[in-house]
Amino acid sequence: MNLSRLIYFLLGASNRIRLPTPSVLPVAGAVVGLYSGLAAGIFSNLIGVMSGITFSAAELAATLKPQRLRTLMESLSSARWHLEYALVGVPLAMGALLLARIIEPGGPRDEVKRRLRLLALLTLGGLSLYYPLVGLAAINSVFGHAHNLPEALPHLPWWLILLAPTLGGLAVGRLLRDRPETHGHGLPEVVRAVKSGANVVPADRGLLKLIASAITIGSGGSAGREGPIVYGGAAFASSVGRVLGFSRRELSILLACGAGAGISASFNAPIAGAVFAMEIILREFELRVFSPIILASVAGTLVSRGVLDEAPMLNRVNYELVSGAEVFAYAGLGIACGLLAFAFVKLLHGVEHFFQGGSKGRLSPWLGKKPLPVRAALGGLCTGVLVFLSPTVWGSGHDFINLAAAGQLPFIFLVTACLLKLVATSITIGSGGSGGTFFPAAVIGAMAGGAFGTLVHYFFPLATGPSGAYAIVGMGGAVAALTRGPLTGMMMLYELSGSHDIILPLMVTCTIASALCHYLIERTSTKVQSDEDLLAGTHVRTLMTEVPAVPAGTPLRALTDQLLTSEAGALPVLDPLGNLYGTVQVEQLREVWRDESMYPLLVASDLARKLPALPPDTDLAHALQVMDQEDVDALPVSPVLGLAPCGLITRAAVRRFLFAQHAREHAKGNSPVAPTEATH
Repeated sequence: MNLSRLIYFLLGASNRIRLPTPSVLPVAGAVVGLYSGLAAGIFSNLIGVMSGITFSAAELAATLKPQRLRTLMESLSSARWHLEYALVGVPLAMGALLLARIIEPGGPRDEVKRRLRLLALLTLGGLSLYYPLVGLAAINSVFGHAHNLPEALPHLPWWLILLAPTLGGLAVGRLLRDRPETHGHGLPEVVRAVKSGANVVPADRGLLKLIASAITIGSGGSAGREGPIVYGGAAFASSVGRVLGFSRRELSILLACGAGAGISASFNAPIAGAVFAMEIILREFELRVFSPIILASVAGTLVSRGVLDEAPMLNRVNYELVSGAEVFAYAGLGIACGLLAFAFVKLLHGVEHFFQGGSKGRLSPWLGKKPLPVRAALGGLCTGVLVFLSPTVWGSGHDFINLAAAGQLPFIFLVTACLLKLVATSITIGSGGSGGTFFPAAVIGAMAGGAFGTLVHYFFPLATGPSGAYAIVGMGGAVAALTRGPLTGMMMLYELSGSHDIILPLMVTCTIASALCHYLIERTSTKVQSDEDLLAGTHVRTLMTEVPAVPAGTPLRALTDQLLTSEAGALPVLDPLGNLYGTVQVEQLREVWRDESMYPLLVASDLARKLPALPPDTDLAHALQVMDQEDVDALPVSPVLGLAPCGLITRAAVRRFLFAQHAREHAKGNSPVAPTEATH
């Protein structure tokens, strides 16, 4: 009897569950982080396969020898399977599915059932991908798909060094020929999606970018791994958040979770990934965004450590600040990193403009008329030529960072590598290749820092540390300058280096580098009217839709018909006295439209939400601010002196207006995006 009462009590409690969004968001963030870590593993193995095709094609017969197969079995047995993930994840997911099944349908409980079911299925799906991916990583490590680039590259035939990047560019151009907006670095698109409020990053583009970038990097193109993973993580987060019915604000946090987890998984640096999400993607540090972003970074890092190498990206280097005067040397390094990042940004955009036919002369217009596969193949060929001058050009080039940190590279090599890596990355991405700029910036900074440290230590041997310390700090300075995110650069290198003493030089170099690059870009960029200026200078009456207001006593059946046929999916509602009260939206019908018994009982005033009515001469910036405060996508517009019908201003109308303005500026050859956003 007592057991029956307990079961009855638990079932009754489950049927009262509402599962508000604040409690779901951290869980969704952790699930997004899990898939970002899986994306990092998939991406790394795709690059490994492409690299293996390039490096190990001649050794294919050797992979079937008995000793190689024995090595494979040993690798599989020693792989990081982490069976505890399944022991924890499967019961939780099955419990959520069971709870979703026993909760009675109807009202807000339908939303609870849907969210529980989706999150549980995503968890099970992540586990089903994790273990095959661990096995694939073990196979890649045995069959020679993971190479020590400094040792393997000199043994590559000269014709293959030229042919591989060319064919890689051709394949990527063909893959992205009908989707040219997918090539490039990936991070600016995520920043724009969050800032514009759209929070939509198509999932198919995320998968396409991962494949295209793996081909670019694996075939020798000069690009980074982080951009595609950031874009892929944000694309997955966008899809999950929209399915779960999150608001615009919650969607932006979830996109930041996916992007931050991608950085955490790429660099094995969870703190830096979380800081990156808040500083670069969201541009804010509020308490409510901490828990989902932190959980996403932790989940992404844990998963990536299973499917990637657990070893840190940087070998531990002993470091100490030799004297207080050495801070001035690190300030000079910050200036150098800021100038390099500025040159990188300008050259990247210049090369893109050149390959698209926007420059003067004969060659640029000729290239602009060629299809994307041809342009990307020519860019790959140019990159292959540069490999003969410096091996750091090949792929992401991060294998050489540890050599620079250990002080094992000569001065001329460091200078040449810094300049050629900058040029090669600009050509690879600008010609139509796909990949990120984060890793190449780290390599450029490490080479520049190593060269700078060599000079400083040569002239002041007793007052300065070795060149390797400057290489590590230069990495942080270049990353901070390129992203204009000093905290991200500081925390990333602090985490990777594992040295507490290096934080002071990092603070000096990263702050100066990011401030200088930001100042130079803002000063030299074309002055185009920003989105903020457009919104502040445009009145609501320009974009509002005139619609008849719904009387307070309109029956639910008639209200439903009007809402479903309205263009905006919302209608203004009057109060019983005939004054404008607020709006009713299609989303508000979700809780009642299935319950036929409610139709005779409810009227428009029962579902309407009280909202402030905007005067027609209100600017769009204020309208968007009110929408954000009220967490809605439409606001009523009051009539002028009662002579005109009521109106609605929607977020979608504002978005279309900005898109039209951007297209108009793009047709004139101007950038519609602020330089700070366009150059991440």
